[in-house]
Amino acid sequence: MLSAVILAAGDSSRMGAPKAALLTPDGDSFVSRIVRTLREAHVDELVIVTGRHHDAVIDALTRDRVMPSPHIVRNPDPSRGQLSSLLAGMNVVVKPGTEAVLMTLVDVPLVRAATVTAVIEEWRRSRAPIVRPAIGDRHGHPVIFDRSVLDEIRHAPLDAGAKSVVRAHEHEIVNVPVDDEGCVRDVDTPEDYEAIREE
Repeated sequence: MLSAVILAAGDSSRMGAPKAALLTPDGDSFVSRIVRTLREAHVDELVIVTGRHHDAVIDALTRDRVMPSPHIVRNPDPSRGQLSSLLAGMNVVVKPGTEAVLMTLVDVPLVRAATVTAVIEEWRRSRAPIVRPAIGDRHGHPVIFDRSVLDEIRHAPLDAGAKSVVRAHEHEIVNVPVDDEGCVRDVDTPEDYEAIREE
């Protein structure tokens, strides 16, 4: 069983508005687009981790009629870092039979379902500790963490985040070559957002 965690707990300070509720060119909110993409890739067990913009996430999912509604958990203090949100999500979806956790960011809404599927298929084939999409030397999302590293993630320092686990397994990571700019397209600023709207 593979479960997914969508991180949407950031303050969106550079954007100036809740990123999860921004609209993609096809009219879905960022958060709804990601949920639909994951479900299209047959990832049905997923949780969205929210923060200060909790209500905006719920409103976006309701507006877009995302059914069934995914699990939603609120990180009471996202200022502790991204890892604190990942752990909040893992606490919901990781069960005794969980074999891996797929993690993605609400900042990366345009990844294709085919990319998600390719990453999942490679993880199933290799059972590598970490699997992620890549375009050349650029690494994207989603990232799959095999159950073999979940305890390391739980015990990683909050200030170092999951990156400390990624670095520890650098030579075991499997990068899946894809042709999908959406997996590396991080929408953080109004300029980033305007760029995707103009395409």
